[in-house]
Amino acid sequence: MRFLVLMAEEDHFARWDAADEAERQAVFECFQAFDAAVKQRGTIVAGEALASPAEARTVRPGPGRAVTDGPYAETVEQTGGFYLVDLPSHEAAVEAAALLPPAYTVEVRPVLDVVFD
Repeated sequence: MRFLVLMAEEDHFARWDAADEAERQAVFECFQAFDAAVKQRGTIVAGEALASPAEARTVRPGPGRAVTDGPYAETVEQTGGFYLVDLPSHEAAVEAAALLPPAYTVEVRPVLDVVFD
């Protein structure tokens, strides 16, 4: 089963910019633990760090599909990255996600198997 793992943290980008080398190394160690746990039971299909929400553009619903600067939701929690993983169960995905940095809020959501013809 595939799962999207979204990582968010309050003021993520400012916190990362202010972090010292030891703090950054601790974050990288969490990512390494997550990677190892997933690879032990499944596959990392994709994963990327995201640019700041200030660089986002949002296409809004409605006639004309207005484009606005910034993320679709105004919040202090900022999504900093994601993984797409293939693991045997939702429980396995949640267990692996718990290894990510403890300051992060992590959402683990199943990916639907949708076939487009």
